[in-house]
This record gives sequence, C-alpha cells and structure tokens, in this order.
Amino acid sequence: MRKEGRWSKSPGEREKEAKAEKERGIAGWAPKTKLGLEVKSGKIKNIDEILDKKRKILEAEITDSLLDLKSDLIFIGQSKGKFGGGKRRAWKQTQRKTMEGSVPTFSTLAIVGDENGHIGMGTGRAAETLPAREKAIRKAKLNIMKVRRVCGAFDCSCSESHTIPFEVRGKSGSVRVILIPAPQGTGLVIGNEIKKVMKLTGIKDIYSKSFGKKRTTLNFVRACIDALNKTNRGQEALKK
Repeated sequence: MRKEGRWSKSPGEREKEAKAEKERGIAGWAPKTKLGLEVKSGKIKNIDEILDKKRKILEAEITDSLLDLKSDLIFIGQSKGKFGGGKRRAWKQTQRKTMEGSVPTFSTLAIVGDENGHIGMGTGRAAETLPAREKAIRKAKLNIMKVRRVCGAFDCSCSESHTIPFEVRGKSGSVRVILIPAPQGTGLVIGNEIKKVMKLTGIKDIYSKSFGKKRTTLNFVRACIDALNKTNRGQEALKK
C-alpha cells in the first residue's frame, strides 16, 4: 500500500506541483516596482533586456515570469560524525549560546538557472531548514546574471554553444579558479559541487584549475560565479 505524503510522490508529480504553484504565484503577483509593472504588463518579454541595461531586480517573480528556472542546493555543511568525519550536506548548522540554552541556525547556498546561459546564486539563513532554503532560492533569483556561451575551444569547430568564449579567472577569499574553454565531448573537468553550477548554466564542456582552500565550498562557488560573470566583458579587461 502506497504511503501518503510529500516524499512518497514521484519526481514527475513533485515537478508538476512545483510548476502549478509557480503559476499560481505569478498569477496572484502584485508588482511593487516599475520594472515589475513592465514585466507584468508584457512590455518586457526577455530577461536580457533587463540584464543588458543593468537594471536592478527587486522581485523574484520577475525572473519567474521570464525564465523557466531550475534550482539546486550546494553542499556547504557537514553532518556530525566520529572524529569529525560526517558526510557533506546542504545545511550548515551553527549555534548561539543564550541564557535559555543553545539556539541553532541553519545556512544554505542555492543555485538557480535555466540551462541556457542564465545563473544566479543566493544564501539563506534561518532557524529552520525550509525557510533558509526559500530565502536562498529567492536571493538567487534576484542575483540572476547572463553567461556568454560559444564554441570557444581552438581545437573544436562545431556551431553549438557548449563552452565559454575564452579563459576567465575568478577569486573569492583564498580560492582562485581558472576556467578554460574545452572542445565538444570533454565534459566538465571541475569539482563535483561546481558541476551543478555549470549544468544549470548550460555549459557542457570546460577545463579548470583551482587554487587555495577549496574545501570552503562557499568561496569555491563564489569564485566560479565571479569567473563566469567575466565572460560578458572584453578580453582586454580580463588582463587587468
């Protein structure tokens, strides 16, 4: 006998429910900004019109209306284990000591993307895991950016947009990341957690080099996002 509940449903059923919930949210959305009113009225129909003009997105419903986004959580925490050995997990737990006892707080890092050249990153912090996830996803939608994709490898002559146009470098804290174009069929030669970022961006082939304390996954992802953001700049600006 099949158990009832949220987690007893198949991935397809959960995806349909999430899509229906998103449509209901957009239908009942009352814009509070000028940009939101332009999107709601249909004056703006492409997210690139907003990003190219560097207009600030203050409502998550704007990206929901213009893009078909998928989301994923990055493993930035670690579960408790013997001698500090636990498995990596999406929730980073901290505690604050008070007169009443310990107050736990959960932090998480979310990535959203349409697998077609748009990616966003956001962090969330709350007393429980689900509110932290919702905060992170909402902030990621507000921080959406465009990533330029082409066939940029010197030993590849296909016409598909499967990699970045040229070598880019990103930095966050002690972590430095170098992303290098790769020919078709190479795959994602990069860390496991960063593969989530590349897949949601729509990049299929890439080489990479990384330096610094890469176990600090938050800085590792931020450095990667910083590098991807530079694909929209001229090659001369990258040499600075």
